[in-house]
Amino acid sequence: MTSTKYIGMDVHKESISSAVMNASGKIVMECVIETKASMILQFMNGLRGDLHVTFEEGTWASWLYDLLKPHVTKLVVCDPRRNALLKDGNKSDRIDARKLAELLYLNKLNPVYHGEHGTRALKELVRSYLTITNQRTGSAPAGRVLLPATRCTEIVASRSAAGFASRE
Repeated sequence: MTSTKYIGMDVHKESISSAVMNASGKIVMECVIETKASMILQFMNGLRGDLHVTFEEGTWASWLYDLLKPHVTKLVVCDPRRNALLKDGNKSDRIDARKLAELLYLNKLNPVYHGEHGTRALKELVRSYLTITNQRTGSAPAGRVLLPATRCTEIVASRSAAGFASRE
């Protein structure tokens, strides 16, 4: 018997409902933990064996993926629209966590996120570009634009004095 654990997590802003299934497919633990890095890592460190974890893609997926990746054997972020088992029957956070653990155990999940930092950087650059473009073409005068993802400040000049002179 292996010591593999299959962990389904139903993630929300304030809390995470978790279900832990052992290698024989039996639920051995269920709990609700606070959505804080320290609490999540404490929970993961309390489990022994190879940890296989899944949760649905959502607001917290990128942050949680980066947090958990170094601490688990396998990590699957899945598409909530493609999980047929989650659509059947009653819905609650506890039931969803159990069903996610079961789908992971059965290897029936398709990953949608792989923690590719190159893709994330590209998305941040596109968002920054759109912010700057909207700032330049908007009715408000352009000024400093804070780019929260990169924590840098860009200076955006709406029009130069020469640009005004050439239009008059």
